Amino acid sequence: MTGYVIDQDAVAARTTEGDTASSRLAIDASCGCERLEQQVIRFGPGRSQERTLEGRQEVLYVAEGSGTLHVNGDEHALEPEMGVFLTPGDRYSIQNDGPEELLAISVTAPQEGPVAGEHGITVRYADRPVLPASPNREFRYLVNQDIGCPDVTQFVGTIPPGRAGMHSHVYDEVVYVLDGEGVLHIGGEETPIGRGTCIHLPPLVEHCLENTGANPMRVLGVFHPQGDPASRASE
Repeated sequence: MTGYVIDQDAVAARTTEGDTASSRLAIDASCGCERLEQQVIRFGPGRSQERTLEGRQEVLYVAEGSGTLHVNGDEHALEPEMGVFLTPGDRYSIQNDGPEELLAISVTAPQEGPVAGEHGITVRYADRPVLPASPNREFRYLVNQDIGCPDVTQFVGTIPPGRAGMHSHVYDEVVYVLDGEGVLHIGGEETPIGRGTCIHLPPLVEHCLENTGANPMRVLGVFHPQGDPASRASE
């Protein structure tokens, strides 16, 4: 298993009659990712059909747009650069007041550890501290144990122009490129990446995300089991 990369636009969109959501399933077991499923979901104006999580937890990232998350009878405001943590059994829908679409990146994963009865639902990127990752890279946690999620880590990383060394992690990870352009180095191949690229990085597979642009690249990462984005299994 050497990883997987695909542009979101290369994936067919799926819709359900009467729903405001259009989803693209970018990464799942069919491409070698056994634990995680990554979807790119666009919510049109209005309120989506209610979803019920069955046997898996879900983390969402609001990339564009704003609205309201209705979950288990409660309401939570949604805004760009916000993470969301949902647990098995949760029932939720998303209200988009429009007129623009609300773009969310969804990742589901198995739930293995117990979740506290009182846990965080939403977390703002602007409220999270900046943490270092080598070399000259930084990240901010969104969903992790700080808000009561025992299994999954969701973060946004910033990659300056240039290339780091090849490295690997012990966890299973999916990545979505939020901004910037570059090259994914993995399995002896070099693949161009940019905004909307979806990537699977299996455990212990050496890789590198190179930023070939003039401005910082920003990526959304989700991995399981939980850990530190700056940690390395090899380098």
